[in-house]
Amino acid sequence: MGEPRPTAHPKQPAALIATLSNAVEALGRGFDVTADSRLLYCKGAPGSRLVRLDEAVSSDFAVSKFGVGLAGVPADVDIVRGRSGRETTPVCSFREMAIHFNKKSSLTESIPLGSFNSMFSLTGSWKTDAAAIKSLAVVGYYIPLFKAELVNSQLVLQDDVKRAVPRAWEPSSLASFIENFGTHIITSVTIGGRDEIFIKQHRSSLLPPSEIEKYVNGIGDQRFLLLENQLGELSLQNSPETRTQPSDIPHLSGKEDVTVIFRRRGGDDLVQNHIDWAKTVAFAPDVINMTFIPIVSLLDELPATKYLARAIDLYLEFKPPIEELQYFLDFQVERVWAPAQDNIPGHLRKEPVCPSLQFSLMGPKLYVSSHQISVGRRPVTGLKLCLEGSKQNRLAIHLQHLASLPKILLPHWDSHIGIGPPKWKGPEEQDSRWFEPIKWKNFAHVSTAPIEHTDTSIGDLSGVYIVTGAQLGVWDFGAKSVLHLKLLFSRVPGCTIRRSVWDHSPNTSSIAIAQKLDDDCTTSSSSSPSPSEQSSLHGKLAKIVDATKMLKGPQDSPGHWLVTGAKLGVEKGKIVIRLKYSLLNY
Repeated sequence: MGEPRPTAHPKQPAALIATLSNAVEALGRGFDVTADSRLLYCKGAPGSRLVRLDEAVSSDFAVSKFGVGLAGVPADVDIVRGRSGRETTPVCSFREMAIHFNKKSSLTESIPLGSFNSMFSLTGSWKTDAAAIKSLAVVGYYIPLFKAELVNSQLVLQDDVKRAVPRAWEPSSLASFIENFGTHIITSVTIGGRDEIFIKQHRSSLLPPSEIEKYVNGIGDQRFLLLENQLGELSLQNSPETRTQPSDIPHLSGKEDVTVIFRRRGGDDLVQNHIDWAKTVAFAPDVINMTFIPIVSLLDELPATKYLARAIDLYLEFKPPIEELQYFLDFQVERVWAPAQDNIPGHLRKEPVCPSLQFSLMGPKLYVSSHQISVGRRPVTGLKLCLEGSKQNRLAIHLQHLASLPKILLPHWDSHIGIGPPKWKGPEEQDSRWFEPIKWKNFAHVSTAPIEHTDTSIGDLSGVYIVTGAQLGVWDFGAKSVLHLKLLFSRVPGCTIRRSVWDHSPNTSSIAIAQKLDDDCTTSSSSSPSPSEQSSLHGKLAKIVDATKMLKGPQDSPGHWLVTGAKLGVEKGKIVIRLKYSLLNY
């Protein structure tokens, strides 16, 4: 059975027939719900459904009110007429609004998805967006002309879709499946028009919820009240008074940190008057809502479903670019910290002898662990400075690394492949240009020289050097002793550097998000703050050492960054560490 065919009628609005036909055609197709709800984002060719429909039996659908006829509608598809009206979503939290949007699309996830991000002009990094937003609200007028939906509750996937499901954790195959078929299946499409106002209160705003609520109601009345009273079921009176709008719209100044976004979908957007715009919706309708079911919900009988389900969950949560999805998935292995807690020098035995730094004549000394940390052929994704020892007075460096080697790196870095000896690199002891005092110029300094493998450049075909170890040290110049950093570099042959960035001034909220994510998602005990780390925050030396974890993980798009350099620094009287991250071409 072919696709639905419009039947001829001299007065029928062509755009309405075409849009309704496209809506029916989209049912059962794959869709990536990280995208906005538009038919152009459907997966596959027109009519290529992922589920079987009974298209041998069909009927014609006629709407006499608009003179629209549609022939060949499958028996598994129902078309119903919608009802216009105003809808207000009260002021609520970021998470509550995300859940509300997902429920409208029949999605059970609480992760914000494409339509939500698009309407509120968000970044798509939901943890970052949630940290920046205090409250959200929506008020709009909706004109749903028709809703086309699947009525078969026993949907069955096409055989070619089942055969394409990867049978193991194969990042390339999983990424290919998601790119080709999407994450969900379209179960309904509503066409018509919608005119909406989105209110976004930023975290810095001091306005109470009652003021935001008052503004939402006021601007909704100003924009839609006459439309609501006089539009009805598209029965508009063409009287002059319907074209006037109240002038007492509530006012919010920019200093109140509230963003107001006006959006329309469907109708002629060049028509400014809302009642006149509503008249045009039937002649220029658009998709105003879609509902979905997860592809994996139809794969219960397949044991390999768990791999696809995990890949889709990760993709929806972190939303890497689809072209980066293979590498992103490959890097989603356990991340651990080195050294492990039991291997920290002096953790369960006598304190080691260490060099020290002094910051003032009578102040406490900071001892420095010169223990070499090396992780072998395991990519490093983060570093941190921390205070160790029973007195929390010994500075050490720890490395976060992948617990196993991503498959994409096996051809380049497997244990049987020769990569040459690793190389330690550090600053020159005589180069005082990089020496910076921590507190007073007559006491301890830090060498702030960047440590990177300068023989590696973007596009270098001989291979790249990435960090696989670190060590702190002290040059003894008496009271002016200098803290410095050395890094161990290992070659990855056959790879090139695609892009590198220095993280000089990390955003505090992003770091906090990364730390929480790191603590929640890593099962190793060494990745969670130990009691000694937590107590160090109250020590005298904690005011001198910034113990922020510097790392990039799945939340940092595209999610497969590696550490290729680092440097010590002094910021606001604290010793800090800043990293250089790189993406590789494999």
